[in-house]
Parts: sequence; C-alpha cells; structure tokens
Amino acid sequence: MSANTSEPLVLHEDLGDGVARLTLNRPEKRNAMSRAARSALLDALDACHGTAKVIILTGAGSAFCSGIDLKEAGQEGTGADDTVEGRRTSWHAVQEKIRHHPAIVIAAVNGFALGGGVTLVNSSDLAIAAHEARLGMPELGFGLYPGLAGPSTQLRLSPKRAAWMVLTTDRISGTTAAEWGLVNEAVPLAELADAAVELARRLARFDPVSLDWSKRALHEIPQHISDWTTALRYGEDLRAQIQARSDVLSDGAATYRRAVGKNGER
Repeated sequence: MSANTSEPLVLHEDLGDGVARLTLNRPEKRNAMSRAARSALLDALDACHGTAKVIILTGAGSAFCSGIDLKEAGQEGTGADDTVEGRRTSWHAVQEKIRHHPAIVIAAVNGFALGGGVTLVNSSDLAIAAHEARLGMPELGFGLYPGLAGPSTQLRLSPKRAAWMVLTTDRISGTTAAEWGLVNEAVPLAELADAAVELARRLARFDPVSLDWSKRALHEIPQHISDWTTALRYGEDLRAQIQARSDVLSDGAATYRRAVGKNGER
C-alpha cells in the first residue's frame, strides 16, 4: 500500500460520541515521522482538543510507527533543530502534547513500532497491540542509546525487561508486549480496530472533566509522589478539583445509589 502524496500525513476521523481516530499515514515509510508528519500530528491533536474525550492513535499499512524519519534527520546532520519551529515539531514536543492532552489516548498498535514508535506507545494512556505487531528499539545497532524510547520503557517495564529491549535490539510481539505490561492487551490484527473503538466508546461515556483529571493523576502520582499520605491527599484534592468543575459527582452519586439499592446491596 502506498499513500498518495496528496493525502494527509495524518488522517483524522470523528467516530462520534466523543471518539476520534488519528491514523499516521505514511505507509510507504512505515509511518516514519518527518517534520511535516509531526506537525500534522500536533495539528490533529489540537483539533481534537475540546471535541474528543478519547483519541485512538494508529498507523496505516503494516506499521504503527517506525519513529523519526532517519533519512530526513541525516540530511539535517544530527537531526537536532533549535529553531522555534524545530522545537515546536520535535518528537519530544509530540510526546508532551499527548501526555498533557485532556483526552485519553489509546495506541492501537497494528504493526511495527520501532524506536520512536515505542515512545509513542509509552506516551499513550492505554495501548492495545495486534498479536502480529513487532515492538523494538534498534538504536544500539546504530551505536546510539534510544533517547526517548529507552527512558520511557524503563519507566514502564521491570529493569531486566527494559534492559533486554535496549541491549539486544530484539523485537517483541504484541503478545509478549501484553505479557510484559508494555501494552494493556493483545488481540488478533483482524480484531484490533474494533477492540480499540469498543474501549474508546466505553471510556467516552465518562465525564470529560473526570477523565482529564484522572489522566493527570495517573501521570503525576507515580512520578512526583513517593509517600502514601501525600498521594492520598493528592487524590482528595483532585476529587475537589473535579467537583468544582463538573456536576458529575452529584450525578454519579445518585446513579451509584440506584445501582446498589437502598440497603447497599446489589
């Protein structure tokens, strides 16, 4: 499959009910992220702001994402670009956009996720992989440490499993990625799109303010809070923030009371 040069580098579909799907669309390049592709993804994420509660991120063709476009980076020397536009469209900026986006991002890993593609999986809030997917970090074979994929994987996996991926450069299957906890679950490729949409629709039924603040807690607590008491206080503060911004708490309490019955029994 080859993408027509007139086609968007990122396809944006509104699936309704607060769900959007973004598809990286450079299948002939295994969805390697050129500067133009990164800019298109950032623009698509901006377009989802305030309209989508849940975003499915996937790839066209046989790959999810093979990371930064190495050919373009090689033409630019080190690939580092300290211009304003270079910083805006950096791979690091893309990850921060995903992590701080109010929508829940689900990576639907349909094929190869290599180098920066693994980073994209790690930055997403949830991930479903096809059994047939292949995830790996080839950077050491080029004489490099995987600058973003390595640290993000080390935060996701146990030390020995992260070391295996970094040091051997072996690719693991979607099935193994689920067993290791790099993704939430693995399904046959033919079922991946439906599984991702089903999960997205389940999440999209929840209040958007609650989703946004719960996402913040999931990122903030493990990284910045090390003791039990502070974590619980953070949770209480977060609950108050949601209550101040949404009617969901009173609505949810009424729903819960109806569900459990007057005597607290189902």
